[in-house]
Amino acid sequence: MKYNKGQIEPKKKFGQNFLIDKSIISKIILAMPKNSTIVEIGPGLGDLTKELLNNAQQVIAYEVDERLCEYLKSEFKGSLEDRSLELKCGDVLKEWEKNGSLAKEPYYLVANLPYYIATNIILKALEDGNCKGILTMVQKEVALKFASKEGKKEFCALSVITSSCADARVLFDVAPEAFNPPPKVISSVLEIKKKSDFKKDGFEEFLKVAFAQPRKKLIKNLSKKFNKNLLEELFLRLQIDTSLRPHQLSTCIYHLIYNALKKEDIDGKYSTKSDKSRS
Repeated sequence: MKYNKGQIEPKKKFGQNFLIDKSIISKIILAMPKNSTIVEIGPGLGDLTKELLNNAQQVIAYEVDERLCEYLKSEFKGSLEDRSLELKCGDVLKEWEKNGSLAKEPYYLVANLPYYIATNIILKALEDGNCKGILTMVQKEVALKFASKEGKKEFCALSVITSSCADARVLFDVAPEAFNPPPKVISSVLEIKKKSDFKKDGFEEFLKVAFAQPRKKLIKNLSKKFNKNLLEELFLRLQIDTSLRPHQLSTCIYHLIYNALKKEDIDGKYSTKSDKSRS
């Protein structure tokens, strides 16, 4: 079935909010890397896609909505034929699971991401060895978490992960009126320039423990997993104030703590509470 643009209503289950403000599209294009391979997730009605094609070497677009796929195939017939656009219809997360990357060559992610999967997609892109950078529109609250620095109330596990492998900043905010339908929150365009790929290696799980209760002291959070007496020894050795809350420590310090815990765990000193209960 062929669809006309006016016939397509945004679907709530896909978190669709179509960007309709052309001035915002222009600002995104000005910020994107030129003459590169671009991956776009959720092209929607293709308004951003058109401008991406004018500034990129190639665009690879992932769309999960079958209606929109049919519309995009008709709307971008010429670009699909000359292969400046590659349209992939389906779940982008399944593509990552299958191939480990969204492109066979280095690429930049430029997208207006659905709020409900934005965090997961950004984390996947940070791990993807072919992804060199991210320029994406997300909920402002999420953007601040990825870009926050230590000492700020928004500083969290996502901040530590991002600053471990990239430089991130919020470029500008976008009002709800720029979308159809207007979301109930303010959006922000987030820029992430990768310096390396994020390697989990247990670090992400460690951060979940560290930030489990942000208002409590870091050492109290960590003591839910690790022996408190040995944590106090470690904090003293690393000259870390035991009264600090999770948002008050730098990314570098988190890596120092994690690496020390990992080493001590190999030596059999930092048994977890569950380990002790089994002994």
